[in-house]
Amino acid sequence: MSITLPGPTLGVVGGGQLGRMMGEAVARLGVEVVVLDPTPECPAAPVVSDQIVGDFDDPDAVHELASRVDALTFEIELADPDLLAEASAEHDVPVQPDPATLRTIQDKLVQKEALADAGIPVPEFVAVATAEGLERVVEEFDGVMLKAREGGYDGRGNVPVEDPADAADALDEVGGDAMAEELLDFEREIAVMGLKGADGETRTYPVTETIHREEILRESVAPARADDAVVAEAESVAGDVLEFLDGRGVYGIELFETREGDVLVNEIAPRPHNSGHWTIEGARTSQFENHVRAVLGWPLGPTDLAAPAVTANALGDVEETGPATLRGAESVLAAPDADLHWYGKEDVRPLRKMGHLTVTGDGESDRDALLSRARELRDATTFRGD
Repeated sequence: MSITLPGPTLGVVGGGQLGRMMGEAVARLGVEVVVLDPTPECPAAPVVSDQIVGDFDDPDAVHELASRVDALTFEIELADPDLLAEASAEHDVPVQPDPATLRTIQDKLVQKEALADAGIPVPEFVAVATAEGLERVVEEFDGVMLKAREGGYDGRGNVPVEDPADAADALDEVGGDAMAEELLDFEREIAVMGLKGADGETRTYPVTETIHREEILRESVAPARADDAVVAEAESVAGDVLEFLDGRGVYGIELFETREGDVLVNEIAPRPHNSGHWTIEGARTSQFENHVRAVLGWPLGPTDLAAPAVTANALGDVEETGPATLRGAESVLAAPDADLHWYGKEDVRPLRKMGHLTVTGDGESDRDALLSRARELRDATTFRGD
């Protein structure tokens, strides 16, 4: 293909921090970005060409977006796959990843069933719709992670259930029909940012270790502190996942490393993912730039490690919603080994992702030391006013 600059215009359904970082990444390549988001002056708005204010499933807004761009993608699973497919066909604009992939991934039960049918290793799981059914599953599995089938993220929609007596309350919390998954005693959580380009080309970024508390990602360590055999198995499983999925772009593949050294797929995101934010400073080409390259059918950038990197998320450390003011940022800005990323959200809520910092080292760096350094810098900041 012949590529000229200025480049094409990309339409993105969703204007949160992922859309913001996508716009930041490709502005230097001459790619214009227009986002669709229901929040006026959404986080992506200051760094992209334009924003269409509208709901993700608003037909008029989605069709307007499709009419103004050369390609479509999405940064949030709340996008409507049927509407995207319809707008793509009517305006003769490609949409990547494939809306059919989004449709499969949106429902966690459908996603797990499809992966299992494809022979990809996953934890044991079962559909549950009643408290009585969940009670039986909790007893059978000796504890489960109950997951809302649709819409849950950042700890929302996930409830560990270890006592059958808690079944009814847990089911009410996730909102009805759900999926119960065996409660694994895993060694660590890991992730692979996978990439699919034109003509079926696939690449992966180095395996990343992800550290969660309260089901929310707090830090990521790249490369992962895992044995070579586990790393090789994670890369193999990620390759199988990429072969299974349809459509170009970046996929966040979340995995469990079990105590026995097996690798199981937790969940997949058909878009850039928090687990891959380290790639901005730590890889030759960031996940955000490569996602856009893939969606546009451009040559993919290298995914090699440029430097060991640890990312620490800045979460809302407040008890109630209020204006977002990060205090103590000077400690990060003064650090020669750290980079700060602000997501531009006007309000801070308890445990809301507001930004992140990345600490990088050299090839000899101790990843334990990098993790301690990242936590120290992150913990020197606060959204509290006292």
